[in-house]
Amino acid sequence: MRAMQIIEWGKPLEARDYPDPVPQGEEVVLRVEAAGVCHSDVHIWDGHFDLGDGRKISLESRGVDLPFTMGHEIAGEVVALGPQASGVALGDKVVAYPWIGCGECDVCKRGEELLCMNPRTLGTRKAGGYATHVVVPHAKYLLPHDGVPQDLAATYTCSGITALSALKKTAEHVGPDDYLMIIGAGGVGGSAIHIAQAVVKGKVIVADIDPQKRAQARQMGAVLTIDNSEPDAVKQVMKATNGGAAASIDFVGAPKTMEFGVNSLRKGGKLVMVGLYGGSQPISTVLFPFKMMTIEGSYVGTLEDLRELLALGKEGKVPPIPLEHRAPDQASAALSDLKSGGKVRGRVVLRHQH
Repeated sequence: MRAMQIIEWGKPLEARDYPDPVPQGEEVVLRVEAAGVCHSDVHIWDGHFDLGDGRKISLESRGVDLPFTMGHEIAGEVVALGPQASGVALGDKVVAYPWIGCGECDVCKRGEELLCMNPRTLGTRKAGGYATHVVVPHAKYLLPHDGVPQDLAATYTCSGITALSALKKTAEHVGPDDYLMIIGAGGVGGSAIHIAQAVVKGKVIVADIDPQKRAQARQMGAVLTIDNSEPDAVKQVMKATNGGAAASIDFVGAPKTMEFGVNSLRKGGKLVMVGLYGGSQPISTVLFPFKMMTIEGSYVGTLEDLRELLALGKEGKVPPIPLEHRAPDQASAALSDLKSGGKVRGRVVLRHQH
């Protein structure tokens, strides 16, 4: 097998050849045919996440050793089964749910693997899809994607379910006459605009500093777009929504976008934080009781979310996001384009030609 790996944090990925993996126990080996490039891969590539005020959390401190193979949006074909593996067959075309817990702790046994303290996430803790092959620990994490194109289905495993999970956290706050604001219309935010019409009852407005992304958001169905870098952006939201958004989802996660999200909420509103840009933002404590607002974090999605999204996609209820195909050896360039911002519309998918 061949893998495009991080050899040194922040440096171009290098191709390395290894023996094809031999599955043990209940493991399943996929031949990777499509691997999405996610913005969180940029942070993994850098080797850290920014906590603000000069503080960082390093991947090494979380047990990630180099060389490492990224890629957590994976679709491909089952090519090998461990001796105890069941539930899939050789030749099956599937997507891999990557957000896998240890399987042994209390939260994993309750089915809440996202809360596991010792995750085995594909592409962030264990070798991922920037390779010709990937080992999945159990067939239950592999789902068929009949009726959904393979490249698009791969993006569902992170971009898609991250958007769906965040949208579901706002559903009770947003009625038919209310406004949901999506902050950041990139790959995940763009997915959210499309998925919102199947999940949320209210009207979608989009805030982004990029005029092209705002134009794209309007084509996707946003009733209004706002340049949140403008000095009166909050006033624009307040006027357009009759007192503020019922809920907002911040797909950027920068200090300025969080501040904008808080200030644009109506009383009783909810802000869901998703983006991993990093930094820190002071918030007045009295705003919580005065505005009766809620701020909630949201991280990717569950295996059930993936099943739900694949079903929505198969039923034609979620329009496809724009996809750009690149060869696996272009992974470093794709990461650089994502890091610089504005050079990627929708999602980049690395296509393997086997």
